[in-house]
Amino acid sequence: RFHYSDSLYVWGILAGSSVGLLASTLSRLYSSTYYALRDTRTPLKFALVRVALTTVLGWLFATRVPHWLGIDPLWGAAGLTASAGVAAWVEFSLLRRSLNQRIGVTGLHAASVAKLWVCAVVAAAVGWAAKLAIGLAHPRIYGLAILAVYGVAYLGATYLLRINECRDILRRVIR
Repeated sequence: RFHYSDSLYVWGILAGSSVGLLASTLSRLYSSTYYALRDTRTPLKFALVRVALTTVLGWLFATRVPHWLGIDPLWGAAGLTASAGVAAWVEFSLLRRSLNQRIGVTGLHAASVAKLWVCAVVAAAVGWAAKLAIGLAHPRIYGLAILAVYGVAYLGATYLLRINECRDILRRVIR
């Protein structure tokens, strides 16, 4: 049996995971760049830092922080995923700084990242409005409808803000 309170708990764990999603993705890209440069030691060193930091922060976030905040210790699981996200940002920062010293400036333009965040927030607002408009329905239909609305809104927003990757995908689909 999966109840509403269970959904909130899973939501908290997933929200903790989102802390490091961008950093984890970019770290994998930077690690691949090092591998292309035939350097496997640098990403390994920084990965070991990440593992050590995840271990220490994970213990702290899972066992101590819920007590300090006066919340149910069960929420320590969300702390585990959040601590892994913090460690991912540290690893990403180390990889990026090191690679920038080695080959020059790398990374995403702040304006591009800001545009994508705006698109995501707008699409989430449209998805939320769809949730309110749809009302109660079968959970699968409800979920599919809201995700479809979110996806179309995100695609439309990225198109309107002239995100090149969106335009490239649409050209391929139309062909």
